[in-house]
Amino acid sequence: MLRPPVSVGDLCHLLRASLESDPLFRDIWISGEISNYLRSAAGHMYFTLKDGSGQLRCAFFKRANLRSAVRLADGDSVLVHGMVSIYPQRGELQVIVDDVEPEGVGILQAEYERLRRQLEEEGLFSEQRKRPIPNFPRRVGLVTSPDGAVFHDVCHVLRRRWPLVEVVLAPTLVQGDGACEGVCNAIQDLNDAPGIDVIIVCRGGGSLEDLLTFNLEAVARAIFASRVPVISAIGHETDYTIADFVADLRAPTPSAAAEIVAPDQVEIAARTGGFAEALGQALRRNVQEARWELSGTLTALRYAAPDTATEHRRVADQRASAECLLRRLLDKRYGDVGERYVQLNALSPTNTLARGYALVRRATDARAVISQRDLVAGDGIQVTLADGEFRAEVIGYAERNGHGG
Repeated sequence: MLRPPVSVGDLCHLLRASLESDPLFRDIWISGEISNYLRSAAGHMYFTLKDGSGQLRCAFFKRANLRSAVRLADGDSVLVHGMVSIYPQRGELQVIVDDVEPEGVGILQAEYERLRRQLEEEGLFSEQRKRPIPNFPRRVGLVTSPDGAVFHDVCHVLRRRWPLVEVVLAPTLVQGDGACEGVCNAIQDLNDAPGIDVIIVCRGGGSLEDLLTFNLEAVARAIFASRVPVISAIGHETDYTIADFVADLRAPTPSAAAEIVAPDQVEIAARTGGFAEALGQALRRNVQEARWELSGTLTALRYAAPDTATEHRRVADQRASAECLLRRLLDKRYGDVGERYVQLNALSPTNTLARGYALVRRATDARAVISQRDLVAGDGIQVTLADGEFRAEVIGYAERNGHGG
């Protein structure tokens, strides 16, 4: 079955899409010699990369070439990194370049420099994003091989310096096939584990090939994505990897990383003892100063206090005078009361009756009879004497002038 024809432009675009989607052609290093070098007014670089058997057109655009420190010229032997593509307008195969290194550098070093510049431009190495390492971690995550001496060295240093720390090992290969994926998964596992305060990614020294795992982009991005602070301790003091630049802190060796993470219990004990002694001295000084201040206050109070003894004597004298005056006043009042009693007793109706008088009251309403006009013949009366009383009836009365009725 015949297929319908495609246009030239469509075929060029299909070829470009096919090349740019192939992992082999998307990330490739090519060695060759530069010729036909041209730098445009916009800052783009165009050149041909050739050897004895072929040539390729290359485009090194301004945004990418600004990162490169290599100066290009015709005749230079270089390593070019980039992506193979097609320029549809001319139907030409070309390489979109993102890095150039001198050919003598070596492919691993060239890739190292390329990735370092790329990640630095993206901000993965920024000091502003690096987090502090906790002073007293309780759980330390360890990303390394369980079979190497590094694991035992780190554990020994941690136990010696700070026995309270708990080591959580995320075992992984650190070089060779599967090491990159293993390191990335180990970092993620420790981020998922509860209570991890800091992660140490470490391995012993080696050649650039041995340390390749820690110069890979996937490992760098796994460290960057970690929520837990990461210390990178790869190789010897002179070894620098991409992981070192991304990590929150670089340690020159794995043992040095353990020294950084774990506080020294001897030093802490000495510092604590010094603090306790300083605190005791400060407390004793404060107590002594408070005693001196209290003593001074009491002395000032004694000088400022009134003469209470004199006041007590004055109050006692006034009280005695008041009591004396009150007794005289009461004696006088008792005397006056006695006189009044005698006078009142003399006027008492009972005493009057005892002298022969009588109290006459009307029987009907018990009103005292004061005048003979208060009565008429036949009225009943109540007569009260000194020793009793009796009832009587008025049968008549005599006027004081001798006339009666």
